[in-house]
Amino acid sequence: MNMKKAFEYLGLAQRARSVASGEFQTEEAVRSRKARVVVIAGDASDNTKKHFTDMCTHAGIPYCVLSDKDTLGHAIGKGERSSLAITDDNLAKVFLDSVRE
Repeated sequence: MNMKKAFEYLGLAQRARSVASGEFQTEEAVRSRKARVVVIAGDASDNTKKHFTDMCTHAGIPYCVLSDKDTLGHAIGKGERSSLAITDDNLAKVFLDSVRE
């Protein structure tokens, strides 16, 4: 897993306005099927992790658990974030490719 590259793609997605961040916006992106990949912070509560993994599994949206809330927020130039969704197909693909490396 190439963490540095993955976080760079998160920043790029944010600059392209293709990120829904925070629990409410992430949930809305999943429900409306706009999310292409969901990222959950490793230190999010067990309830939050279960909620998003269940939602993503049901909707058929890929997800990954990465790092911590502070690092996720920093990658997109914001405060702590428990979850976020990338809404652009191409950015989601390169992000997932970098996570799978």
